[in-house]
Amino acid sequence: MIRMLLAEDQHVIREALVTLLSLEPDIEIVEAVESGDAAVSAALVHRPDVAVLDIDMPGAIDGLDAAAQLRTRAPGCRTLMLTGHGKPGHLRRALASQVDGFMLKTASPEELASAIRKVARGERVLDPSLAVTAWDLADNPLTAREADVLRLVAEGSEPPEIAGRLFLSAGTVRNYITTIVTKLNARNRTDAVRIASEAGWI
Repeated sequence: MIRMLLAEDQHVIREALVTLLSLEPDIEIVEAVESGDAAVSAALVHRPDVAVLDIDMPGAIDGLDAAAQLRTRAPGCRTLMLTGHGKPGHLRRALASQVDGFMLKTASPEELASAIRKVARGERVLDPSLAVTAWDLADNPLTAREADVLRLVAEGSEPPEIAGRLFLSAGTVRNYITTIVTKLNARNRTDAVRIASEAGWI
């Protein structure tokens, strides 16, 4: 019997997955939670064989952060990422984090159950529709600090506010924004936010 933990923030999807996967004779869902933080806590209590984690979840940590924590804090728990979209940046982070599987939510229940079994056996699984993307991932051109600045731009913060939050001068922040726009070949900072978001870099 494969002991499985599910983390998915959308209630309807979470309940549907619990219902469908509970029909599998060899999969036991030990807990279903709605955030990355709760996934880590539940894994430490229930010690599942596989954690199926949505990437985009509310809270302090997302699914990929939760997977990274589980790798060190619950090494016996293998991780299968589940997402509604195969953003190249998300896929790159997943591969860099050495997650065991990456599936799209468009997969059928049979495909998902099969992926869970493979991950539980120690295999790595990649949704077939993402195979080409995996070969053609663009490197993130942004430094960690540039990404921090752009995330705050995405939240609607202006340079003086960003400067205060990151302990920089407003002039330095403006320089960062100019560099970011240039690196991403964007029209302006709004376009830079769009490009980086779609790539999964912020």
